[in-house]
Amino acid sequence: MEEYMSAIVKTILPGSPASQSIIAPGDTLRKINGKHVGDILDYEYLSYDMRLFIELRSPEGKAKLVLLKKPEGADIGLEFETYLLDAERSCSNKCIFCFIDQLPKGMRETLYFKDDDVRLSLLQGNYVTLTNLRQKDIDRIIKMCISPLKVSVHTLDPELRSFMLGSSKGGDGINTLRTLADAGIIFDCQIVCCPGINDGAQLSQTIEELVKLIPSVLSVSIVPVGLTRHRQGLMHLRPFDKKLAADTVGLVEAYAEKFLKRFGTRLFFCADELYIRANLDLPSHEYYEDYSQLENGVGMMRLFIKEFLDELEVLNPPFEKAEYLGERFTIVTGAAASGYLTNLLKMAQEKYGTINGVVYAVQNDFFGQEITVSGLVTGGDIIAQLNGFELGARLLIPQNMLRRGEDVFLDDVTVTGLSEALGVPVRVVRQDGADLLHAFLGIVKQ
Repeated sequence: MEEYMSAIVKTILPGSPASQSIIAPGDTLRKINGKHVGDILDYEYLSYDMRLFIELRSPEGKAKLVLLKKPEGADIGLEFETYLLDAERSCSNKCIFCFIDQLPKGMRETLYFKDDDVRLSLLQGNYVTLTNLRQKDIDRIIKMCISPLKVSVHTLDPELRSFMLGSSKGGDGINTLRTLADAGIIFDCQIVCCPGINDGAQLSQTIEELVKLIPSVLSVSIVPVGLTRHRQGLMHLRPFDKKLAADTVGLVEAYAEKFLKRFGTRLFFCADELYIRANLDLPSHEYYEDYSQLENGVGMMRLFIKEFLDELEVLNPPFEKAEYLGERFTIVTGAAASGYLTNLLKMAQEKYGTINGVVYAVQNDFFGQEITVSGLVTGGDIIAQLNGFELGARLLIPQNMLRRGEDVFLDDVTVTGLSEALGVPVRVVRQDGADLLHAFLGIVKQ
C-alpha cells in the first residue's frame, strides 16, 4: 500500500471549510475526488473545485471520507507537516557560478541545500533550470498550467549552457523551455552574467533568442555574478569592473528601448548592482514598469527611494508615537546602498531638522569585499566593525540582512545577540522606504 506520510495535517485554519468537517490534525490526506495527492501542486489543483470528496486516514489507520462544499478556488484550510507534501528536489547541476559552492564551511546545513524544484518556482518564486524534469513533470506543468515559472536561462546556446551549468542536460533545459512556451506556459527569466563567458556578443545572442519566445517570456533580469572569497578549487571567474558594467548596461538598455517601441515593454532589465558598479544613475521609477524582478535586485533601490520620498512629502509633525526624536542613531547597510541611504538621511534632516543619524557601510569580510549588497552582510561583521563606536540610542538594520521569516543573520547571529554585543537596541527596518523614514524619526511601528 502506498504511503502518504508527508501529507499529514498539522493545523486546520479557523473558519475554513475544513474546520466545519471531521478532518483533524494528524489525519493523512490521501485522495481528492478519487485522485491521489502526491504533493502540494496536486493538492492545489485538485482542491480548486466547489465540491470535493476527500479521503483521509486517521493516526489509528481508520479511513475517513469527507464531503466539502466551498466557493470555487477557495482554500480548504489545511496546513501540513511538510510544505510540499513531498521531499524537496535538489539541484544536480554544478554551475560554475553557484553561490552555495562559495559558502564557507561551518554554516547551518540548510544553507548548503541547492534546490531546483519547479514547485517552489511557482509557489515561492525560486529560479529553476528545467534540467531535472522528467517527461511526466513536463506533461503535468502543461496540464495544470503551472505559470508563471521562474527560469534561470543564462544562455540559449546549448553547449555554453551545459558548460555553465556543469551538466550535459543544459541543452535539454532549453528544449523544455521552448516546449513549455509552445504550450502557453509563461516565465520570468534571469541571466547570471559572467564576464568573458556569457556577456557581450553572447548576451546579445541570448537576448535575441529569448525575445522570440514572447508572449511566454514576461521579463528578464541580467544579474552580475556574485563572487565570494571562498572559491578555493572552483573555476576562476572575473568580477564586473566599472567599464564592463557600463558596457553591459548600455547593451541591455539599447535592446530594452527597441523592445519598448515594438512590444510595449522593455522586457530586459539590469540589476541595480550593475548601475552601481558602473557609477551610473539608476533609471526612473517609470522605467521599471511593474517591478517584476525585484527579487533579483532589479529596481529595488529605485522603488525604495520612491517610497521614502512619497512618505517624506506627506509626513509632517507632530508625530504620533515618536520615540528618540532628535537622539543620535546609526543605520548599517552594505557598501552598495550606503550612498543612497546617506542622501535619503540628508533629505529627511533638511525637512525636519531633528534627525541625528549616521550611515555606516559594513565591509563584507565574511564573504569578501567583492560582495557589497546589504542582504549578505552578517551579524559578525557588524559586531566586529561597530564594536566600540558611539552608536546612539538605537541601531537600524534592513530586514533583508535576516533570513526570511527569522531574526537571524546568515552567520547565525541573532538580532538579540547583535543588540547585546553592541549594547544598543536594534530596530529592523522593513524593505519599505516609508518604514525607513519612520525609523529615522523614531516612530513606533504599527
